[in-house]
Amino acid sequence: GDTKYTAVTGTLPLRRAICDDLKRRKGLEFDESCIILGNGAKQSVYQGILATCGVGDVVVIPAPYWPSYPEMATLVGAKSCILQTKPKDGYLITPEALRDVLSNEPNAKLLILCNPSNPTGGVHTKDQLQDIANVLLEFPHVTVLADEIYERLVYDDCNHVSFATLLPHRTITINGFSKAYSMTGMRLGYLAAPTMQLAKAVTTIQSQLTSCAGSVSQAGGLAALTQVTDKEMEGIATTMQQKRDYVLERLSKMDGVLVDVPPNGAFYVMPDVSTYITTDYDDTELCLELLKTKKLALVPGSSFGAPGTVRISYATSMEELDTAMTKFQQFLTEKQKQQ
Repeated sequence: GDTKYTAVTGTLPLRRAICDDLKRRKGLEFDESCIILGNGAKQSVYQGILATCGVGDVVVIPAPYWPSYPEMATLVGAKSCILQTKPKDGYLITPEALRDVLSNEPNAKLLILCNPSNPTGGVHTKDQLQDIANVLLEFPHVTVLADEIYERLVYDDCNHVSFATLLPHRTITINGFSKAYSMTGMRLGYLAAPTMQLAKAVTTIQSQLTSCAGSVSQAGGLAALTQVTDKEMEGIATTMQQKRDYVLERLSKMDGVLVDVPPNGAFYVMPDVSTYITTDYDDTELCLELLKTKKLALVPGSSFGAPGTVRISYATSMEELDTAMTKFQQFLTEKQKQQ
């Protein structure tokens, strides 16, 4: 019977379940009126940007980045300022780099913090997040959009910390059901607003765009939060860690492929393949040739603001990963012989 329109913000039972989950697992206190369910976390991210930024504002986006972030900033009339990170730092934000960017961008209005990261799989520790929060105290006009869609997929005894625990009144928290619960096609995400004013703004925007998230998807989200146990979720994370370890092991045996800092979150690895790149042959051409000759699809790092790398997703079966890594190794071996 869950086939009717719901409130724009979502059903009350689901919003309450989200509040309970955020309090129990993340130590965050939200009233259900500050939770807005959207048609996927992507919509929630866009509405968060739309509610905080406009023409002339600057959105700070660490690279490597999810390609939608800069495009969303452009759609609202804002400018993207790319904060470059380094492989030796695991592609994580350093306080020095953040302070430098914010000092030179007086119109900065929003910092997007994807943690764990798509595309790198990097996870900021609590101390690293605290360093970021300390810098932001020097720039009180900057809001943080914390995209935490991968927060249940962390490895190596890494504990994910929600940024809103450190800067609660200035952090928009984004999460959803696509990654941890594998509910990608259900298109269900949410925004947890730090203030009622922002929650109302986001609700007004969504009411004119899509109205409510799908009622059937919301029923599925409620079932996920109330019926799937922590033990089951931990089992999923353990399985994903095994897949990550397998991919890293295979990559370590490939000449000219470098992973400076092993990722400990999400389901991505972003190795450096610049050994195989020339002025006439970039990472996009490498991926196209790989697709054409080996029927293997990887994403070029230049799509994420990280030229000379490729993104590998290990969200598939071990059998598929074995086939993929074998094809990738064969391809690179053949490329070496051609050089």
